[in-house]
Amino acid sequence: MPQITYQIHGSDLQYVEITLPPKAAVVGEQGAMMYMDDKIKVETVLGDGAKSSLGVFGRFWKAFKRSLTGESFFSSHYSNLSAIDQRVAFAAPTISKILAININQLGGALICQKGAYLAGEAGTEVNLAWQKRLRVGLFGGEGFIMQRITSPGVVFINATGTLTEMSLAPGQTLRVDSGCLVALSPSVTYEIKYAGKIKTSIFGGEGLFYASLQGPGQIWLQSLPVRRLGAELMKSAVVGQSRGITGKLYLLVIIITVIATIFFDAKT
Repeated sequence: MPQITYQIHGSDLQYVEITLPPKAAVVGEQGAMMYMDDKIKVETVLGDGAKSSLGVFGRFWKAFKRSLTGESFFSSHYSNLSAIDQRVAFAAPTISKILAININQLGGALICQKGAYLAGEAGTEVNLAWQKRLRVGLFGGEGFIMQRITSPGVVFINATGTLTEMSLAPGQTLRVDSGCLVALSPSVTYEIKYAGKIKTSIFGGEGLFYASLQGPGQIWLQSLPVRRLGAELMKSAVVGQSRGITGKLYLLVIIITVIATIFFDAKT
């Protein structure tokens, strides 16, 4: 298979430009394409475009499961059918960074947070990664479903904040805010643990549970989960709205006072 090359541009609002040699292809999320050369052929496919032994019904079922992971029901297949290199670029859908991971080096699979997938080499598939334990599903911050991405090569995922990659040795454990967990290799054990103290859980601001990751394997973390960013924006909006209401009430009181003053002055 022809090898693609890529370059990630920007600091926080990033996009990735992928160069496709002749006969190479990538699969991207719908709506993620930023620009492409005119020799690129684009085809909308059901799910990831992967074949199924069950035919159309099997492809439909795969697409449905894919949609449960936060991705679209359809995806776009970008192929270079020309004799020269062609470019296609994908932009992150949020205020995020783009991370390129060679899944071949991880044994062919990667577990990601819901909605993380952006694009990948031809043959990339996004499947369900069910959390087997009930407490992981209920309290893990990412719900019962995460993404299991399989690919013959490089995939691109997006995350918010500053990104860091860590390598856990066999038996090494790391406690993580579950919302900060972006991706992990399948060899890493993912458990949800109780914080331990009611006072810490309620007043510490970190919640009742945290993720416990045990090696061996690679993990990727983000400093600013989308839910945390959304909570701060919502808080600011509420405060701004309340200040706006207070200001309007104050203005209304002034107007009423002026009118009353004029009225009583006229009476006297």
